Amino acid sequence: MPDPKKLFIKTYGCQMNVYDSERMAEAMGGEGYVVTDRADDADMILLNTCHIREKAAEKVYSELGRLKPLKEARPDLRIGVAGCVAQAEGAEIIARQPLVDLVVGPQSYHRLPELARRAGQGARAVDTDFPEEDKFERLARPRAAHGPTAFLTVQEGCDKFCAFCVVPYTRGAEVSRPADRIEAEARALAAAGVRELTLLGQNVNAWHGRTEDGTEGGLAALIRRLAAIEGVERLRYTTSHPNDMDDALIAAHGEVPALMPYLHLPVQSGSDRILKAMNRKHTADAYLRLVERIRAARPDILLSSDFIVGFPGETDADFEDTLALVRAVGFGASFSFKYSPRPGTPAAERGNQVPAEVMDDRLQRLQALITSQQRAAQDGMVGRTVEVLFEKPGRLPGQMVGKSGHLHAVHVLAPEAIRGQIRPVRITESGPNSLGGEVAA
Repeated sequence: MPDPKKLFIKTYGCQMNVYDSERMAEAMGGEGYVVTDRADDADMILLNTCHIREKAAEKVYSELGRLKPLKEARPDLRIGVAGCVAQAEGAEIIARQPLVDLVVGPQSYHRLPELARRAGQGARAVDTDFPEEDKFERLARPRAAHGPTAFLTVQEGCDKFCAFCVVPYTRGAEVSRPADRIEAEARALAAAGVRELTLLGQNVNAWHGRTEDGTEGGLAALIRRLAAIEGVERLRYTTSHPNDMDDALIAAHGEVPALMPYLHLPVQSGSDRILKAMNRKHTADAYLRLVERIRAARPDILLSSDFIVGFPGETDADFEDTLALVRAVGFGASFSFKYSPRPGTPAAERGNQVPAEVMDDRLQRLQALITSQQRAAQDGMVGRTVEVLFEKPGRLPGQMVGKSGHLHAVHVLAPEAIRGQIRPVRITESGPNSLGGEVAA
């Protein structure tokens, strides 16, 4: 038998890109490729890109520049660009970097084997269509499990059209996967040893589909269905939009034991004026009332969020409104970013851009406040006993690391045999980004 060809995938950005990279690796496995963690050892290199962060496209071109010596040394090496930058840039990538052999958007990666074959015959291939066929149906082979936790995409795309966001243009309109196919994939993962599933979507709580009794249902109905699968002991979902947190989903947080007490619920700003300019279609007060309802259903829930500082036209008063909202909610974690324009989005064409030094100052102040809340949440865990799903060895000899229900990283001294187990841990210390503890009897 000939030696298998080797595939190296570098993944940028969100959890959905991690999921997509796994599926692309599986698709190429049917073409005789095995995954390698070394680019210089690969027969094909794929960059699975993200367009959310600042200067995302330029970072991809810089990475391609670093791959040029490998291509020059091995002309038969195939290099591909996938994901959201590929969707946004299209054939321009090949025009700017002739070393690229194929470009494939996030809705077309089920066509990757065909594109790779064309590239292997010397033809450059570009596919950034939004095909009518279901890519998940075309990639229906059972997936391998790589540990006790796994991502599972249930929804893609977004119809919200926030003024700062490229997702509707790179991932397309909202599409929900059928519930029976999601359940089949979840059952296969559980049979392979996965105990925690994170349901993914650009706007995951907009998922809708047919439930077991044949009626239409939302994400709450899907969660209840997946929670009934033997072996699935934990469920999470991300990323959510406040406007799609319906009563049934809020109730599920209090009624489904497998649904973990952690919710990422981006608000982006605490200023109604800026929220309107962002086209978020909710107000700060509506967000606060929603938080009250969620906490009434699940009092111990930990909330995280996303914030953008320096959105065009943001004043000092607008930013103070954001700080006030953060103080009112009390987040256990959060992600905050300086606004940066994305080509093709409405906000990119606006005036009133906030000076860089003002954005820097606001970001530092916001992050300091959020960090203090995060530390308070972690410190409050000391002395408590929590359930931890152990995932992997830690950095120190004899150390194992896992996640609590609140998504805190927890490290203990324990044998590697507890990997994949959910064990009670008494928390004894709180560090900058993790908790330490002892496995309880």
